[in-house]
Formats: sequence, structure tokens, C-alpha cells
Amino acid sequence: MSLDMYSVEDVSPDLHNEDKERPKKVALEEYLVKDSFVPAGGHKGKVRKVVVTTTRHSRRRSMNEKSPFAAACAWVVEHQIGLSINLLLLLLLTHLCFPRARQQTRKFFRLSYYDAREQHYLQGWDDGYFVLLWVVVFTGVRVVVMDYLLTPFACWAGIKSEKMKTRFAEQGWQFLYYVVFWSLGAYIMYHSDYWLDPKEMWTNFPTRSMTGLMKWYYLVQFAFWVQQLFVLHIEEKRKDHWQMFTHHIFTNALMFTSYGFYQTKVGNVILCIMDFVDILLPFAKMLNYLDMRTACDIAFGVFISAWFFTRHICYLIVCWSIHVDVPKAMPYACFDSKTGKQTSFYGGSSIWTNVLQSFNRPDGTVCFNNKIRVSFLSLLLALQVLTVIWFGMIVRVAYRVLSGKGSEDPRSDDECEDEVEDEEIEVEILHSSSYDATNEMNAKAHMPIEEEVDAEALNHKLSGRNGSPSGPLRRTSRRTGGPARATAISIPGHGDHKELLGRIGCDKPS
Repeated sequence: MSLDMYSVEDVSPDLHNEDKERPKKVALEEYLVKDSFVPAGGHKGKVRKVVVTTTRHSRRRSMNEKSPFAAACAWVVEHQIGLSINLLLLLLLTHLCFPRARQQTRKFFRLSYYDAREQHYLQGWDDGYFVLLWVVVFTGVRVVVMDYLLTPFACWAGIKSEKMKTRFAEQGWQFLYYVVFWSLGAYIMYHSDYWLDPKEMWTNFPTRSMTGLMKWYYLVQFAFWVQQLFVLHIEEKRKDHWQMFTHHIFTNALMFTSYGFYQTKVGNVILCIMDFVDILLPFAKMLNYLDMRTACDIAFGVFISAWFFTRHICYLIVCWSIHVDVPKAMPYACFDSKTGKQTSFYGGSSIWTNVLQSFNRPDGTVCFNNKIRVSFLSLLLALQVLTVIWFGMIVRVAYRVLSGKGSEDPRSDDECEDEVEDEEIEVEILHSSSYDATNEMNAKAHMPIEEEVDAEALNHKLSGRNGSPSGPLRRTSRRTGGPARATAISIPGHGDHKELLGRIGCDKPS
């Protein structure tokens, strides 16, 4: 009988105690029966057909992983702390050792454009240095907090999987960040004139000056979202990669343009609205990774309610205020940006010239027109479309909770996934002890009995039976995605490979 040499992946620790980490390739021939074991006279007993299921694991990798860009990203990911510390030390030493360079290097360390007369801060291009510094700071601090605080906590809490530890640390970092900056944003908003009064967001345009706390809050928030774009492209891609990328682009565009067009008040309100649920979602995910299912489901329910209220009610109230209140509070006209006096009753049609006026012409004239209003409103509504799509995903997860399946993070790695291929091998088992003359005369009445078992079930069925497997072999494959599931032929307490094969009737005759 000729045999095809199929190779299966045996990951049984009983077979290979010396190397548990690396799967071994075992020829399928070792598990099959040779012709010499078939009793003389052919199949004269009751034939029982058993389907043996083995599993092969493969690793599906995208072409992206082999590109130079992917290799560079992997290197940056591995050295984020070192790169951040070296850049900060280089900047600090340059500032300390080269007095002539301090006029430029001090822009990284402190807020620019302080107006001593008004005791407030203004906007300008030099604010980019401060943003860049905080991008580097966030890059290093994020990894330090994840690797030296949150990951050890995950180990202490009993999380075993390395992937789950990474997920827990990521969500923990998000949770800590949003707790701090939502609280700060809420504090600023609570002590402002526009607290619970949307119309006040549009008064006194152009509101050129701002407190040091507001400027620091806005620029550091902007740095965080710039850094989020950086992280999104250097780490493993997820299924919602492009949705997140689009969201980050819209968020950065809104923060940059609102800062330049004297709309930090509405920016503060939008950030508080959006950041609140970003506290609850990471918290619910952390509970899920800690296997606190009931607490996770409760937190997830609170998160859904908060999401709907903040992002689909409060957020749309702001959008409605832009549509209704802005034309009344902010006439389409031109203003002196320094004094705030109206200089013209026609706002023109230019968009970018006016949005960038605070950077290019700090003491010049700034105009407001309907095109600018519609552009801001369109960006906000585009962001709302994304949140509606995500809310649909959230509702599906909520349905899983209500149906008893529990809440899970729908995102997963998209760049590199395990594939599992199950191989089904049919083996006919001859029971020689049931052979007699009557069975021979009524052989036609003994039809094969077919059943499907996995490798562990086969061990139980074959051990202790008087009979030898023999007959035709049929191979089928069934490929599934997801975590690998190991099935191997093993008997507890018998680690020797040859002894194992002898117990199931597959060893070669001596």
C-alpha cells in the first residue's frame, strides 16, 4: 500500500519534552498501519471507520511586514524609550552648552508669544516647537508607563497571554491620559463663561488671547493626537486602522484650524465631550482583560449610555449651535485681530488666508464668512459619521452581552494572524475478536460505522482494544482562522515516542 507523505504539526508536550516551544514536524506515515498488520483473509470482522482530526498551523503575513518601512517601524517600536531620551538629552545639552542657540531651543521648553500688557498668550508658528517636544515626551512616557507600570501590574493580576498584557497596557495608558486631560479640560470649561451656555462660545470674536493654562492644555492635547498618528503607523495594524487614521486626521485638522482661527473655546468643549467616553471604554476593556466579566459588562453598559449622550446629543448640540447661533453672534465681516473692532461688513470668500491669519499676520485683519462656517461644520459632521459607525459596532457588542456571550474588543491584529488547518484522516478499524463463521456469512450486514473524533478521543478508543487499524486513507482539510488549537495523539504518562506508537498499533514490526 502506497502512502502519501503528509506532514502534520505535533505540538504535544508528551511527545517532545525536550523542546516544548518549537513545534515538530512528524510524518503522518508513523501514525498509519502497514500491510503486514492486516490479518490474513482480509477484513473479516466488523469494520469501524474513525475520522482522525489533526491540526496544522500556519502564519499568514502581509507583504507589508517584509518591506523596509515595516522593518524601520519595528526598529522604532523597539527603541522608543531610547530615542525619546536621547532626543531630549541632546536638546537639553544644546540649550545648556550653547548660549547662542538658546533663543531657538527655549521655544521647545516654554510657551511662546506672551503678551505682557494683557498678561495672556497669543498664537504663532513657534508654538510648533512646543508641540514637537511633547510628541517626543508622549512617545517615551507612553512606553515607560506601559512597560514598567502597567505590564507588571497585568502580570501581578494574573494575565498570562503576552498579547493580552500588551492590550491591557495600551488601554491602561489611554485610561490614565484621558482621566488627567479630561479633568483638566473640564476644570477650564467649568471656570469659563461658556459653561452650559453654547452661545457664549461665539462671543467677542476674535478672541485672540488666552490664559497660559488654556494654551498649554490645547497644545499638549494637539501633541497627543499628532503622536497618536505616529503610533498608529509604527505598531501592528488593526481591523479599524483606516477608520482610526481618518479620525486622527479630522481631529488634528480641527485642532489646528480652531487654534489658528481663535476658536479655542469651542475646541475645549468638543475635547471634553469626546474625551469623557474615552475614559470609560479603556476601563471596561481593562476589566475584560482581568477576566472581571460582570464588572466589565456593567462598565460597558455605562459606556454605551455615556457615548450616546455625549457624542450623539451634546456633540450635535454644538453642531446645531454652529448652524444657528454663529451667524447671529459672529457676523460675516472683517475685524482687527488686535483690537477686535469690525473693519468691514463683508467677510469675503477666502478660507485659508483667514484661518492662518494668526500665524502669518498676527496683528492683521481677520475675516469670517459662510464658507469658513460651513467648512468647520462639515469637519465636525464628518467626525460624527465616524462615531455613528463605531456606535453601530458598539451596539453589536452590546447584543453579545445581552445574549450571554460577553463583551469583547472587536479589534484585532490584521497584519499577522494564525491560520489553523484541520486534516481529517479516515482509518478503518478491524475488530478481529468479533470474527467467526456467522460474521463471515453475514458480512454484508456489517456496514462501516463512521464517526468523527479528535486525536485525544482516538487515544481513548484505540488503547486497550484488540484490533488493528487498517484500510483506505482519506484526507480532507478544513481551514479556520483564529488562535491555534493543538491536537496531537498522546497518552498521559507515556512520553516515549516509540512506546506511544506501539500503544496505538502504529509502530513498525520488529
